[in-house]
Amino acid sequence: MKYNVRNKTLITERLVLRLFQNSDADAVTTLCNNYNIFKNTLYLPYPYSKEDALSWIEHHLDNFNDNKSYEFAITDKGSGKLYGAIALTNNQKFNNGEIAYWIGEEFWGNGYATEAAQAIIQFAFDEKQYHKIFARYFNSNPASGRVMQKLGMKEEGVLIDHVRKEDHYVDLVYCGIINS
Repeated sequence: MKYNVRNKTLITERLVLRLFQNSDADAVTTLCNNYNIFKNTLYLPYPYSKEDALSWIEHHLDNFNDNKSYEFAITDKGSGKLYGAIALTNNQKFNNGEIAYWIGEEFWGNGYATEAAQAIIQFAFDEKQYHKIFARYFNSNPASGRVMQKLGMKEEGVLIDHVRKEDHYVDLVYCGIINS
């Protein structure tokens, strides 16, 4: 992974992780207005509108510059095509942060989430000097759990019936990795 400070981009073998632009709103809307993404994410609304995309993108640069959170578009290194998003929060008090991601359904199974998350973890540990990274996933979404396993994250616990999603309660699995 290569981090370009000036452009705020992370470059991997196949991907460029960059800040979202308002011009990404249509592509974000198309990818996020998908029930299968909604049911596996904590905060995405459904149906998902262009206004949702624009209001989400609006504070990314300020949050990045203020070291609150880092939200990246996951894009193809060659074509620039948008595949999804990955975010890292910054809890400075405890020197840790949470990663969260989504990939457009048509791009599932290509390893993009894993590749992007590996870059984010390296960014967090090497550039931002975090002590720990954690992530959460719904028990009903084992694919996300497999991504976390590939990253070297260890399951730390399951919060039973922790969140309500579509009128039923869902278990949240917590995973973490410590900067050795």
